[in-house]
Amino acid sequence: MATASARRPGAGRTPNLTDGPITRTLLLFALPTLGSNVLQSLNGSINSVWVGRFLGENALAATSNANLIMFLMFSLGFGFGIAATVLIGQSMGARDIVGARRALGTTFGLFAIMSLVIATLGWVSAPALLRALATPVEAAPYALAYLRIIFLAMPPMFLGLLLSMALRGTGDSVTPLRFMIVSVILDAGLNPFLIRGIGPFPRMGIAGAATATLIANYVVFIGQLIYIYAKDLPIRLRGPELAFIKPDLVLLRAILFKGFPMGLQMLVMTFSGILMIGFVNREGVQVTAAYGVAQQLWTYIQMPAMAIGTAVSTMVAQNIGANRWDRVERITQSGVLTLLAVTSAALAVMLIFDRQAFALFVGWDSPIIPIARHIQLIASSSFLLFGISLTLFATTRANGAVIAPLIIVAFGLVIVRVGLVFVLRPMLGADAVWYSFPLSSFVTTVIAWAYYRYGGWRNAHMTTPPTAAELRDKSAVMMEPAGRDHPTAEG
Repeated sequence: MATASARRPGAGRTPNLTDGPITRTLLLFALPTLGSNVLQSLNGSINSVWVGRFLGENALAATSNANLIMFLMFSLGFGFGIAATVLIGQSMGARDIVGARRALGTTFGLFAIMSLVIATLGWVSAPALLRALATPVEAAPYALAYLRIIFLAMPPMFLGLLLSMALRGTGDSVTPLRFMIVSVILDAGLNPFLIRGIGPFPRMGIAGAATATLIANYVVFIGQLIYIYAKDLPIRLRGPELAFIKPDLVLLRAILFKGFPMGLQMLVMTFSGILMIGFVNREGVQVTAAYGVAQQLWTYIQMPAMAIGTAVSTMVAQNIGANRWDRVERITQSGVLTLLAVTSAALAVMLIFDRQAFALFVGWDSPIIPIARHIQLIASSSFLLFGISLTLFATTRANGAVIAPLIIVAFGLVIVRVGLVFVLRPMLGADAVWYSFPLSSFVTTVIAWAYYRYGGWRNAHMTTPPTAAELRDKSAVMMEPAGRDHPTAEG
């Protein structure tokens, strides 16, 4: 039998999130995730600049309409991906390599089917979708050309997203960052060449912007597959394990029932934003423009909470899988304290330099800068409060508790926030909208803390016990020379 010493150095190794210092491990995991989020936002901003500069306002409006459709599609996909990540994390914590592979295989099969169906239906129904969004007539031809190619990019987008989340589920957040860098370089770099037809590239107009995205996603997806197999990572499927791609009904049910509320939570947050825009629009074009540039900064302020939430969820899932409940509360506390420190620092920098940041969008003499600064001063603290809620929910969802967080978010961000606007508007005018952000976030955070402290999320379950056949498979896999989680020196 082959020995562990015959293996490539480091083959199959994954980071250990169930031992060692918590805060240091949390930061080392969260920082690459934060980098990936920042790069993704920058990529979108750069591509918008290319489209706006080369093709004008109609083309830019077209990409906005198309990207809204893509976001709605990805919300559910992202929820299913989080559910799969939790399953993979718990399996890795329990050193159940077969369980991790089964979870990845089932989700891979689900995403492959789902993305192909969406791509096909999207291509056919793109004109109807744009009409439903009341896309301006001038922008409709641009939007149709852009959207149809984006739909063709759905399979590598979904599957690449899944592989990135699966890698994070094993404890590796650095590799997804590296592939995000590749994606940004290809997508943003190819945009001007394909839009304008520079050099050997065809002149494709707005279709070129979508084609750059398509190429970048296919390259990254294929590159991730090559990396996983070249490094012989625990989540790779080989031989009989490829049958795991056929969705397992028990796992599929868990992923769908747990993932759907997570995706729905993203839609609720989006719906809340749409309602707020409706209130803001009533205050006139200057206030609307000021709110728009404020949101540009808010995008980056929220990123630490997203990255820390991902780190907390992954670490908690692995520790639950390893039955290390003694570390779960300490991970959550560390996550909240880290969030408070990082987000507070980001808010301080933003409030000090917000005038300079706003001037990048509208110029130094714009009358909307004082309005935007006023909005920031009142509303920006809400992201610190809501970040605490997201961190607490990251812990509860790592054990499969997803319904209560959805209800709490919907209550806080829709019912409380909208209700506060109606109650406070007669007294505060437009400021009622801005004050509704921190006040509703405070209510949401208090309820989230109460649920974390006293709720029944610790009794929720995400995984199912393995069958006798799976236990036999697990025993065989754990004896493979290249299949162990942590190689040993035994001979």
